[in-house]
Amino acid sequence: MELAQRIDWSSVGWEGLAPNVGRVRLPGLDCTSGLVVGEDAALLIDTGSSLREGARLRADVRALLGAHRRVTHVALTHPHFDHVLGTAAFAGVEVYGAVGIDVLFERGAEGLRTDAVRHGVDPEAATEAVDILVTPRHRVCGEWTLDLGGGLTVLLANIGPAHSGHDLAVLVPGAPEIVFCGDLVEESGEPQAGPDAAPHHWPAALDRLLDLGGEDAVYIPGHGSAVNAQFVRAQRATLAARFGVS
Repeated sequence: MELAQRIDWSSVGWEGLAPNVGRVRLPGLDCTSGLVVGEDAALLIDTGSSLREGARLRADVRALLGAHRRVTHVALTHPHFDHVLGTAAFAGVEVYGAVGIDVLFERGAEGLRTDAVRHGVDPEAATEAVDILVTPRHRVCGEWTLDLGGGLTVLLANIGPAHSGHDLAVLVPGAPEIVFCGDLVEESGEPQAGPDAAPHHWPAALDRLLDLGGEDAVYIPGHGSAVNAQFVRAQRATLAARFGVS
């Protein structure tokens, strides 16, 4: 892909995963946001913990792709504040999430604000982001393919409930394949099981991730460094032992 081959990911502090795929680890909570670039469209994966972080991501994409290219699609891996509150910084995009995330956003917006403030987001910034919270128009039940142009088709897979009630993984084909895991996998800390987690389903969700990506894939956690299938299997074993499931 001619455009993607010219992307200088390091110019804005991003990590290049493939010529057309990159990600950044946002400061503070070490939350990952990813970008997949096709000839006709660009998919952003997760949008950060505030409108300020969303605006930073928007500026990064502009610097990477130029003034005439922009984010056209957003995939939210799960409905926790540090992955969703920057979405309103991207006007006119098609937003995707696991089925049921729309109901959660409608009923649980105040919980997002409370969690954001508890984790250090400025209260006014958290309130502003929640007031204009973007509800995904497209709800993924099972699998959904996105054609980004130039022969690049990305797979969105509803994996949850596990880490949350609405977990979505993103599979980018290639050699190797790249799997954006959201917080189903964490590398920079122990996996967190909050009140909306379904821990007894979590090991099976990791089995599904491994089935999707395979042995040679690169797995991108919601927090931390890229990992391999061996790491995901080890985390699965840890979670299975922790929650008493096979």
